[in-house]
Amino acid sequence: MIRNYEPKEIIEKIKEEKVEFVDLRFSDLFGQWQHITYHVSKINLDTFKSGIGFDGSSIRGFSLIHESDMLLIPDPNTFFIDPFLEPKTAVMICDVYDPINKERSKRDPRYTAEKAQEYLKESILGIGNPEKNVAYFGPEIEFFILDSVEFGVGMNFAFWKVDSEEGWWRRTEASEGHKIPPKRGYFPTPPIDKTMNIRNEMAKILRDIGINVELHHHEVASGGQAEVNIRFDTLLSQADKIMTCKYIFKMAGFKHGKFVTFMPKIFPGDNGSGMHTHFSIWNGDRNLFAGAEYAGVSELCLYAIGGILKHAPAIAAFTNPTLTSYHRLVPGFEAPVNLAYSARNRSAAIRIPMYSSDQRAKRIEVRFPDPSCNPYLAFSAILMAALDGIENKIYPGEPIDKDIYNLPPEIKKGIPKLPASLGEAIEALKNDYEFLTKGDVFPLEMIEIWISKKEEEISQVADIVHPKEFELYFDI
Repeated sequence: MIRNYEPKEIIEKIKEEKVEFVDLRFSDLFGQWQHITYHVSKINLDTFKSGIGFDGSSIRGFSLIHESDMLLIPDPNTFFIDPFLEPKTAVMICDVYDPINKERSKRDPRYTAEKAQEYLKESILGIGNPEKNVAYFGPEIEFFILDSVEFGVGMNFAFWKVDSEEGWWRRTEASEGHKIPPKRGYFPTPPIDKTMNIRNEMAKILRDIGINVELHHHEVASGGQAEVNIRFDTLLSQADKIMTCKYIFKMAGFKHGKFVTFMPKIFPGDNGSGMHTHFSIWNGDRNLFAGAEYAGVSELCLYAIGGILKHAPAIAAFTNPTLTSYHRLVPGFEAPVNLAYSARNRSAAIRIPMYSSDQRAKRIEVRFPDPSCNPYLAFSAILMAALDGIENKIYPGEPIDKDIYNLPPEIKKGIPKLPASLGEAIEALKNDYEFLTKGDVFPLEMIEIWISKKEEEISQVADIVHPKEFELYFDI
């Protein structure tokens, strides 16, 4: 995957691999992969020019009923053979076009990622050849591998119930040993770590299709929490890879009768799933984030940090886009709620990793995103905030090298916080979006649709009584 293929090479590869079906995939606005499958006889060189039509009005946030016809044009560089489907099926990720004016759809999140990359190439940095400017992203993808899932909401009930063979709540069963207590899941070997084989299989599949998995391990939470890290890459390519990873993880789990979820919070009293994102900007082979300032970063890097911290409440609408995201962003569960930066300190929203003194390794780790995000939009928002910080020389203030959670209240209250709810994040976006619209990277109509759809999600749960409320108030 992610190679420099020409369309004619893909046609030959389809023949060589004896592919029978071609699956064309694209992301909706909110990060859900959609697909349409064609027999190989329908795929030819013209497919890569003229595209294949689909009904955009049936896809969330894409188009209205009176403008429903849209086109998919596959990107040959994203070709891979699906490891799960039979008969043999090839996959390509597509760009979305308007069939009337033949222009890219402004609501295609992949187009936003492309425009963010192009905006970076403008001379805003003032260093070297701007055409060589590139941003790299390295995500740590966390998720849960569950054994059973039940949930439901109705007029007279609301519930969810999940189970995991390693769950601490099953410790009283005589036949069930090797459990993981809450917050004790970090790095134990099998047989305590019960998802090792599945993670190995996930990593092997990803490497087989060209995605470089660097490591995987059990994460902190009980109940099957996992983390897989893939090697850093450019914005668009990395977003494509994350979409592919999510699919591979879910299918590998499903193959073994398990359920993979990227919901940011599952278990009360235990850690949620984040997607800590390592980020740097380069000009050619020069790392622009390396320098002689605090923790070995450059002044430009500090300004980038300042931009991200300033715009973090608005960014959160894209990096933490679900109601459940804010159940994770609470103190005490290694989730950053404080808008500060630091070297090594994992209680800050931005950490500067100190594992290596090599200037090529210098980067920042943005710790608040979670895996429920649409990576095309989340990475683009982070980059645009960083560039705004660089352009306007936004100094991030002094670093905080102490555990922020344990600071005296009078100091802690002066540190800005991330939004406490999706509603707060959406309000922040309403009041702070101009940095996103520069270069038409985030069209205003896309932001408006995002806000509208997220407000609909908020309203859907507004009148649903939480089960905990019965425990607290039924006999009041």
